[in-house]
Amino acid sequence: MQSASEQSEAARTPAPPAPAEHAYPDHWEADVVLRDGGTARIRPITADDADRLVSFYEQVSDESKYYRFFAPYPRLSAKDVHRFTHHDFVDRVGLAATVGGEFIATVRYDRINAQGLPASAPADEAEVAFLVQDAHQGRGVASALLEHIAAVARERDIRRFAAEVLPANTKMIKVFTDAGYTQKRSFEDGSVRLHLDLEPTDRSLAVQRAREQRAEARSVQRLLTPGSVAVVGAGRAPGGVGRTVLRNLLGAGFTGRVYAVNAALTGETELDGVPAHPSVGAIGEPVDLAVVAVPAERVPEAVADCGEHGVRGLVVLSAGYAESGAAGRERQRALVRQARSYGMRIIGPNAFGIINTADDVRLNASLAPQMPAAGRIGLFTQSGAIGIALLAGLHRRGAGLSSFISAGNRADVSGNDFLQHWYDDPGTDVVLLYLESIGNPRKFTRLARRTAAVKPVVVVKGARHSGSAPPGHRVPVTRIPHATVSALLRQAGVIRVDTVTELVDAGLLLAAQPLPAGPRVAILGNSESLGLLTYDACLTEGLRPLRPLDLTTAAVPADFRDALAAALADETSDAVVVNAIPWVGEDGATEFGDGEVLAASLREAVASAPAPTKPVVVVHVEMGGLAEALAVATSTRPAAAGRGAVTTENRAAGAAAPAGAGTTGSAPGPSAAAPPSPGAVSGAAPGTAAPAQSGTPAQATIPAYPAAERAVRALAEAVRYGQWRRQAAEPGRVPEYEDIDEAGAAALIEGVLGGDGVDDRGVTLDTEEAGALLARYGIAVRPTLPAPTPDAAVAAAARLGYPVALKTTAPHLRHRPDLGGVRLDLATEEQLRTAYAELTEVLGKPEELQPVVQAMVPRGVDTVVRSAIDPAVGAVLSFGLAGAPSELLGDTAHRLVPATDRDAAELVRSLRTAPLLFGWRGSAPVDTPALEELLLRVSRLVDDHPEVVAVSLEPVVVAPRGLSVLGATVRLAPPAPRTDLGPRSLPRY
Repeated sequence: MQSASEQSEAARTPAPPAPAEHAYPDHWEADVVLRDGGTARIRPITADDADRLVSFYEQVSDESKYYRFFAPYPRLSAKDVHRFTHHDFVDRVGLAATVGGEFIATVRYDRINAQGLPASAPADEAEVAFLVQDAHQGRGVASALLEHIAAVARERDIRRFAAEVLPANTKMIKVFTDAGYTQKRSFEDGSVRLHLDLEPTDRSLAVQRAREQRAEARSVQRLLTPGSVAVVGAGRAPGGVGRTVLRNLLGAGFTGRVYAVNAALTGETELDGVPAHPSVGAIGEPVDLAVVAVPAERVPEAVADCGEHGVRGLVVLSAGYAESGAAGRERQRALVRQARSYGMRIIGPNAFGIINTADDVRLNASLAPQMPAAGRIGLFTQSGAIGIALLAGLHRRGAGLSSFISAGNRADVSGNDFLQHWYDDPGTDVVLLYLESIGNPRKFTRLARRTAAVKPVVVVKGARHSGSAPPGHRVPVTRIPHATVSALLRQAGVIRVDTVTELVDAGLLLAAQPLPAGPRVAILGNSESLGLLTYDACLTEGLRPLRPLDLTTAAVPADFRDALAAALADETSDAVVVNAIPWVGEDGATEFGDGEVLAASLREAVASAPAPTKPVVVVHVEMGGLAEALAVATSTRPAAAGRGAVTTENRAAGAAAPAGAGTTGSAPGPSAAAPPSPGAVSGAAPGTAAPAQSGTPAQATIPAYPAAERAVRALAEAVRYGQWRRQAAEPGRVPEYEDIDEAGAAALIEGVLGGDGVDDRGVTLDTEEAGALLARYGIAVRPTLPAPTPDAAVAAAARLGYPVALKTTAPHLRHRPDLGGVRLDLATEEQLRTAYAELTEVLGKPEELQPVVQAMVPRGVDTVVRSAIDPAVGAVLSFGLAGAPSELLGDTAHRLVPATDRDAAELVRSLRTAPLLFGWRGSAPVDTPALEELLLRVSRLVDDHPEVVAVSLEPVVVAPRGLSVLGATVRLAPPAPRTDLGPRSLPRY
């Protein structure tokens, strides 16, 4: 897959001048995931690469060479080698993709002028040419190189690429045409001439992200579905980490080949009945996955052994890395660099392992002693201890897993990669994540939003209040508080919970039941008190409960069945909560026994419903065996011949289902069908199980909870998620405003940042500049006139017109009306002078108070609108009411920029104090449409101009008709690079 002829270039153009010396651009180096899930390193070509280039060229076929040079070109001359390895990194740039340190592909550009001759800036066009080794064609190498060489070119002020391609070279033509850039094509002198505009477009960004998703999903799939596994570090004696993993692999019934590797072994031998060898190389057969369980100091040797013999991925259980201090962090960086140099991806180090319950894989490459039951939940954790707890909790509740990953320090493969995989994995219906840090919040939010549009994503975040990342986690620093991060995750459709228990509670419901169509909840049961507790819990969670139906303590299972069937058929409710307590007869016998009779009755009622359109949850108090009976009776797992569902409520915590318990749906892998419609949120469970092998659809579990509050909280999360799904089906829009002067704002910003004394830290605009910039976006700031003396105050009032307000602007008094630094409704000169005298007498001298005068505006509700750019998550738009109570309660709403009209409406309505805007206690409702428009204009300003790093409008007085911005602060700074808009790459190490 190659392009761009140079057959007669030397003859038709003068030799280029010797390149000037430029510093090596190490920021162009990047690791990328290719189409098949392997990795490659992209880096600039230097003069030291001559031998690598010659070796690479010798392995390219004659046909590929012909496509590259438009003529037979069997070998490179010394002049060619010099030319292709000596670049100035400005007008002439070459990049290479490498695996194992050797070239597998190259790309280069030469800046040219309008006549096609070598040139320097300001010429903004370059000729580009590719060459890919035949063995690596079809892996997406050229597409990745095009993204990176285009980013380099834009950095060097090159705006267009030109390329000549032979018509028969259809693969290379497709690389260009599929990239998504604006392009022109012509046919000249027997070749196809392509011109690409390098400015990113919506289509090019969509293409890039689609390729990223496919590649990263494939890389995870390769880890989860190996055909062969080697356990490196399996000891001769029973026990030890390596031997434990080997035993777990065999106990789970792994369907592929298993090998034990121990450097102390000599000759042919076996461990636990599988072939054992002193090294991976000695196996003599392909190995897809290696589980590394040797001391940290021996890991580099093991990685080299794996990489040199074609291993595709590693699970590194070894500890002693970044979690152990500075030396460990450097050891971890070296580990990642070494593995990536061979094209391998890593789970870990310090990992607990991975599990795939698919029946055609049955992989337990972890320290979990037994294989979890198969099901529809994908589980990712960054903690082995939490992973053990979650496995036990889900098992006790009758829930099965599609896959499980405990990534430890997640130096390479992270939760983002597994979101890419689970997005279109047909075997996973619900995603559960335990995170202690988020390495790339921008990307995580983007991936979570896309995944949440087709299946629930539930997250619990640990280390929320520690103020730093956990040991071993390499993450960007964020300045925004945890509450803001949570709000942004919810905006992306993520179900955000606070505890591991809530994670299990929500996951169980979402995997087993359909999403509710609304917030109306029917409550029924045999305990009036428990019904009232459930009713109160619903109100607390913002649901709309119906009057509880008390079946009385005399109710028998048939009464529950009839009542539940009626509630499911009733169109006035969207969900049903069933409360159950034991009924003890006169003879002291428990009527419901161990709960199996009641479970059967509830199952019968659900089965009799026309369609599973409403979720049903059960709250039980001292109903021994009811939860277990519900899980067993209506398992989420497809039934398979000869296998029964094993779930025991009373089993000790930490126990796991026996190996072989349950079966699974489809094997992980790219879905053959399109992802489900984001709008399809009722009528089918998100966790609907795949058909059983017998062809009989499996029924959904009825989740049971030991407390009303837990059941209702999980139900409320499902209600909110269902509402988000319905809204995501019809997303809002970013409105266009004809009066916005984007070019004028850009010129003003450029003038400020280009001035003397402005550095990378930026500058805060003065009042006049801030007002002028905001005016370009249709945001009018009420004029404020300084009043250093009483006479100046009177003159200002005469200019503005009475009545006026007199305010102090000293930093310690600004926006602090509680300190008495504001006087309102001053209608005459006498009142103004009196107020001035009172302020200066009580609070200090005028030069300390910095008093100003403003014209009075219509009364309304004081609010605050802010936007700021955080280095980790990007631009954030915030809204709240002004004043100490809102600040004290943290009652501020947040949305990511750019905000849509739907986001603006939700911002205004999501505050706890929002009723003050809508006529609380008989007050006049304020002009919320004007407020929403202001929020959208601020969002547009920040989105259009990343140099605007902070905006604060305070106060914004929203009246029944219109609003008034009384104060504004704007800060500008050179924008930080947007890593999420650049070419695909893995985090740097």
